[in-house]
Amino acid sequence: MGVAGSVLVINAGSSSLKYQLVQPAGGEVWAEGLVERIGEELSTITHEQGGAETTAELALPDHQAAIECALGYVADGGIDLASAGLAAVGHRVVHGGRSFYAPTLIAPFVISEIDRISTLAPLHNPANLVGIRAAAELLPEVPSVAVFDTAFFHGLPEAAATYAIDRELAAEHAIRRYGFHGTSHEYVSQRAADFLGRGYDDVNQIVLHLGNGASASAISGGRPVDTSMGMTPLEGLVMGTRTGDVDPGLVLHLNRVAGLGVDEIDTLLNKRSGLRGLCGENDFRAVADLIAAGDEHAALAYDVYVHRLRRYIGAYLITLGRVDAITFTAGIGENSAKLRADALRDLQRYGIDVDDDRNLMRSKQARRISTDDSAVAVLVVPTNEELAIARQAVAVVARPDVSGETAP
Repeated sequence: MGVAGSVLVINAGSSSLKYQLVQPAGGEVWAEGLVERIGEELSTITHEQGGAETTAELALPDHQAAIECALGYVADGGIDLASAGLAAVGHRVVHGGRSFYAPTLIAPFVISEIDRISTLAPLHNPANLVGIRAAAELLPEVPSVAVFDTAFFHGLPEAAATYAIDRELAAEHAIRRYGFHGTSHEYVSQRAADFLGRGYDDVNQIVLHLGNGASASAISGGRPVDTSMGMTPLEGLVMGTRTGDVDPGLVLHLNRVAGLGVDEIDTLLNKRSGLRGLCGENDFRAVADLIAAGDEHAALAYDVYVHRLRRYIGAYLITLGRVDAITFTAGIGENSAKLRADALRDLQRYGIDVDDDRNLMRSKQARRISTDDSAVAVLVVPTNEELAIARQAVAVVARPDVSGETAP
């Protein structure tokens, strides 16, 4: 099997591991899988390779064991990654802080710096580091590259990136809007421009990445000018388990009146809020089923979700001035025709007109769901963060000046 030059992409979450062996040039996927509930009594692995899918439950106490298990399944499918001629291992790292704003060859100082800035993403960066260290031990001869979720938004205008708090305190503690899902927003916005047959620097667009985590971005001529997530992935849109925007005074109120400590509030806002907090379900399909069954809490959760989304769309219409495209992506954005229709209903006066029949058509390909007369093209573009990470990783290791010894 001709996998030489492929990239193993690793996305390590706090208790999960997503992996994919992908050929960056053509996008062929040789193997992929998901390990869930790492560290629990029984973990689950779902592995796909050669057209076959395997699911198993087994004890995987940590991410190293999970990666060893994943590589074992790949090997059982006929690919020995240690001798396959991999070009790189690409790692998704959620937060790059101010230090990292480009794909970076992993070296000891890079690991130390990712660890140092983990205070900005305590739920994500430590898990990312576990994946980096495990892959380095198991595939020591293969260069590893970190691709940062925040990198695309590094150049946000200062007015968009700055919080209105004491400037010295903000500088001391690196407090600013960083933005997340950047790999997806960059990939999807480039694909949208290609779909429209226009140059990337000639398109103003709004990208809506709607999954269990959700974010919106305003991109002017290939340059992001605003995004919904902030210093952490908690800000912005309503999400599966995260609040999105709330009054900061709510945190003080919960502490003073409800007696909740910092860690309890952190858990509440990140894991027990959003759709789950409002109706008990964070899976959008389950929420839809509850609505169909007449559940009032689920109906309100959906309305809150749509209201927040429309508020950001409206804000970005003003921010950009001229909008050429609005693009939906990620699990909910790509699959929920009702959500897309509700998010853009009655906006014809702003040049936005969704075609009902086109919107209802299902496809895994990029497609237009607006009418031919709509001044703003409304698109659905499947995201592919793994392919984007693979291509960025290969570009880094191919550069003759890359040593991994200095920050970008």
